[in-house]
Amino acid sequence: MSRTIPIVPAAVGAASPSCAATGSASDLPKRAQLQALLSYLEHEAQPMIVLDPEYNILAANTAYQRQFASVDQPYIGHKCYRISHHYDLPCDQAGEHCPMTRVRESHGPDRVLHIHHTPRGPEHVEVELRPILNSAGEICAYVERLVLVRSASARPSGAGLVGRSAAFNQAIAALHRVAPAMLPVLLLGESGTGKELFARAVHEASARAGGPFVVVDCSGLTETLFESELFGHEKGAFTGASARKQGLVETAQGGTLFLDEIGDVPLAMQVKLLRLIETGTYRRVGGVESLRADFRLVAATHKPLERMVAEGAFRTDLYYRISAFPIHLPALRERRDDIPLLVNSFLQHSEPGRRALTITAEAMAQLQRHDWPGNVRELRNVLERARLFSDDGVIRSAQLPPLSGLPPRPALAAPAAPATATVALDHGAIDGAALEQAVRDFRGTRRALAAHLGLSERTLYRRLKALGLA
Repeated sequence: MSRTIPIVPAAVGAASPSCAATGSASDLPKRAQLQALLSYLEHEAQPMIVLDPEYNILAANTAYQRQFASVDQPYIGHKCYRISHHYDLPCDQAGEHCPMTRVRESHGPDRVLHIHHTPRGPEHVEVELRPILNSAGEICAYVERLVLVRSASARPSGAGLVGRSAAFNQAIAALHRVAPAMLPVLLLGESGTGKELFARAVHEASARAGGPFVVVDCSGLTETLFESELFGHEKGAFTGASARKQGLVETAQGGTLFLDEIGDVPLAMQVKLLRLIETGTYRRVGGVESLRADFRLVAATHKPLERMVAEGAFRTDLYYRISAFPIHLPALRERRDDIPLLVNSFLQHSEPGRRALTITAEAMAQLQRHDWPGNVRELRNVLERARLFSDDGVIRSAQLPPLSGLPPRPALAAPAAPATATVALDHGAIDGAALEQAVRDFRGTRRALAAHLGLSERTLYRRLKALGLA
């Protein structure tokens, strides 16, 4: 059954609605041409919208209406940045990357990962923008495709990856780029940064999501044990091998093989691992039959592999095989803005039979000032300990264990040093008066002020907007 697709009234946008003939770049498609374009976009499974050069939403397909439209919030004829971000100005003027700016320069597509406001709350959305050119080769409109990124949550969640900071989003954007491909992925980051969660997210966003996700812990395995675990063994291959054993490579058929802490693989085994990756074949220990492997490789380590290669502790050829697509996983101190979100995730999503806890602003600020050498794992352990001492369901500073390396509390409002805060604070820990004082006394750009306060530029913009200082 055919249906009418909403289209912005002709009054919105440029006065001359022609995109077929020559004209200025602000010329818009005729209504009939726009309807024809939307009829085509209706066949797209992903949400799509059409924008004019002034950021106005001209039309949207049904998929967009189902996933992103809200009954009480009209969007046709409104600015895209107001609908998706609740901003009063374009994204690139609010500290974000705006794909329209790059598309204007290149006349080609651009893709970026943003946090969008949706009917369900804030969510990670991959945005791809493509230009529509008139006969003179000028941009007269844009088609935007939006894809929900389900591998991470921008809201408190009891499972999976959680975060909204720029450093976290950069890693998620890289993950979403490589997941559909078969390239080996190398996850680099400190212990406790969630390497296994990222590896699982790569698997679940790939075409192999229906296959097994097999984890190989490379640390602490001897050469003999590592080979047996990875390739399996035949009956009688060594003392105690009373039956044939299937290796983890065989278990991972059709799925993803995750080699955690690959920097710990013994040098002698690195040769066999390289042969497995290069030829896609292997033999069980004690076997003569060559078996075919079928897996997507994801590896991870906290060790400096490049330095190990230079020192001869890691094979150069293996390094280049596994590092086709490296992704840096940020340490928790590099994404302090995510600490409140992570804390709420841990406290609100308790195990069955355990009540959810809350935390005071003072305790939250204390957590945000810590450097977290153990990263997210350390944060979770601290909260689990605090839970045992919070009899009334509220975590206060007194319930937190001593956290080494805590700098003194910043004095933002002090007249002698109004802009000396260099650590990130809870969004509610800097009151309006202190922030207003910092804005008045600080000499520099908004980006520099955000860095001084330990906030992302986007967070600072939201605070300034709320105070009428944007």
